[in-house]
Amino acid sequence: MSEESGRRNLRMPSDDEVFAVVTEHLGGNHVRLRCADGETRLGRIPGRMKYRTWISEGDVVLAEPWDWQDEKANVEWRYTDEDADQLRREGHIQ
Repeated sequence: MSEESGRRNLRMPSDDEVFAVVTEHLGGNHVRLRCADGETRLGRIPGRMKYRTWISEGDVVLAEPWDWQDEKANVEWRYTDEDADQLRREGHIQ
């Protein structure tokens, strides 16, 4: 990370991942996601993230829609507020 720009190399979505914003916490390991492709999906927080990464409403995440049920997705990554601001500045998300 160069000090001048403050830009970090952030994880970008792979072919089967989309940016999403958490709109509602549904309890347990489920959240409601508003995805960048215009879909609203039920997001599942996998066990490997559940206790290490707190996910709150308004967080920007990477979601991977399920092949067999497009209305559901796994949450793969959560961006910090600073990272989300950078994604907005660079035009990746609204």
